[in-house]
Amino acid sequence: MDAPTIELPVIVIGAGPAGLAAAAHLVGRGIEPLVLEAGPTAGAAVREWSHVRLFSTWGEVVDLAAEKLLAPTGWTRPDPAAYPSGGDWAEQYLGPLADVLGERVRTGARVSGVSRAGRDRVVDADRQAQPFVVHVTHADGREERLFARAVIDASGTWATPGPAGGSGLPALGERTAADRITYRVPDLRDPAVRARYAGKRTAVIGSGASAFTALAHLADLATSDDGTGTKAVWILRRGISGSTFGGGEADRLPARGALGLAAKAAVDDGHADAVTGFRTEVIERDDEGRLVLVGEDGRRLDAVDELIVLTGFRPDLSFLSEVRLGLDERLQAPVELAPLIDPNQHSCGTVPPHGHRELSHPEPGVYLVGMKSYGRAPTFLAMTGHEQVRSVAAAIAGDLASADRVELTLPETGVCGGAGLFDAPEADRTGGGCCAPAPRLVQLGAPAAQEPAGGCCGS
Repeated sequence: MDAPTIELPVIVIGAGPAGLAAAAHLVGRGIEPLVLEAGPTAGAAVREWSHVRLFSTWGEVVDLAAEKLLAPTGWTRPDPAAYPSGGDWAEQYLGPLADVLGERVRTGARVSGVSRAGRDRVVDADRQAQPFVVHVTHADGREERLFARAVIDASGTWATPGPAGGSGLPALGERTAADRITYRVPDLRDPAVRARYAGKRTAVIGSGASAFTALAHLADLATSDDGTGTKAVWILRRGISGSTFGGGEADRLPARGALGLAAKAAVDDGHADAVTGFRTEVIERDDEGRLVLVGEDGRRLDAVDELIVLTGFRPDLSFLSEVRLGLDERLQAPVELAPLIDPNQHSCGTVPPHGHRELSHPEPGVYLVGMKSYGRAPTFLAMTGHEQVRSVAAAIAGDLASADRVELTLPETGVCGGAGLFDAPEADRTGGGCCAPAPRLVQLGAPAAQEPAGGCCGS
């Protein structure tokens, strides 16, 4: 890369936790960042789940380079042992950090395309000598073209949640049922949102921390004075097994383990029923406008008033179509990182240390970091993002010794069953049966209500 290109800024896409941390590390190395945030404020996506408490402590969600930038302003890190909510994280850390970065952070600036100047993805000639060109659309409709020496995409996956449909596509009828569906954990502190779910029958699709949180919140609503009659139906695409509720007390992040225990308590106490092995294919409406979920096996569930879909997220790669990415065909994560995080192979949640080499692409100078680096894989932690951007910033600065020195140790989940995406219960996968067990409705904690697994193919 020639001298004029070296003098250009590094463009960081997204002013969330990973993006702002990347900017802090770049500043610490004397490299000018330019952070482009599509939302109206820094941490815009985090603010949308401001009511949800993190299962990481303050000591685990503040980046060291960011803290170094903040310190001269009189900023003091909150109690390292306390657990912030999304709102706390945004107001007490991300907002102040963006303020310190000042004009290096531009909000209301949505990236619509990234390429090499004068080179589409097909052209080889003199490619790496060209700066990156980034097209931006501003909130007022104005378009702009910017140039960069490198691009760090920390835009996350919040804007592209997974659908209810079990095939990865929206279920038939899902779009027309949008008025009864949310793809976020609802904020039941909001009176209008609370009224939407109070006394209603709500289906929750998902098996991760967000689903646990929604089930726990609905259970709390069911036991409140204004929530009589509230009932949840928990829909799992696989069966119930020992790892369904996470690691519990064995999780080295206690708050994460507690989420699974809270979800288990919701079903144990009768506030939620669990439907296992159910993949939604169609969403219909009954005569009263309620939603009826139909599985790929033709099974129809009793009607629900509301549907909460928490089936994970996926990366938006549309604006990167003109740069050469090396992505795993399943996870849409960088090919070197994918085997380390693939839930088809393991579900431990413990990821080996990784940095710029695992995050690199055939297009030198482009990095996907933060949640977006995981593609469709789950269990991303803020600590992972902080170490990723430290390594990437060092690599951009040419300090490969530091960039290669990746020493982060992540806390274990307490669950290590392997094959985390299988549909069948783990206990049943080794039984040599001819097919997966039939879907069934179980109310955990009430043995008399449980149905036997049945014979082969449910016969």
